Amino acid sequence: MRTVTDLIQTHGVDIDPHLDRDATVPVSAGLQRQGDIIVIPTAMTRRPGAAATALVPRAGVPVVRGEAGGNTHLLLADGPVRYGAAPADLTLGLLTVEEGATAYLAHPEHGYAGIAPGTYVVRRQREQADEIRMVQD
Repeated sequence: MRTVTDLIQTHGVDIDPHLDRDATVPVSAGLQRQGDIIVIPTAMTRRPGAAATALVPRAGVPVVRGEAGGNTHLLLADGPVRYGAAPADLTLGLLTVEEGATAYLAHPEHGYAGIAPGTYVVRRQREQADEIRMVQD
């Protein structure tokens, strides 16, 4: 596992100063949430386990851009990671992390989340308040 400082130095995506830069970033193959994003292993969905096709570039791929231009959820890759945008309803895209690789979601307010090898569906989250609505990050 890597620390937040290691990932900031590797990928150049800084986080808010109140977050612990010495924290290790866990890497999970299970269900994960980060703000208004949820990463779901395809085995937990009704969607077939199709693989994403486009390699994630060194600069990363914005999965969801912040409403006011900042606070983007950025998908980053250490090794061969593929992402294919497939907007449909709440689905944003498909993510494939190849064996030996790790994907990271980086966000200034949430820090980093590590994603283990596997195939995932990346979706927006919604919540129930007075009405069903998208989670606002």
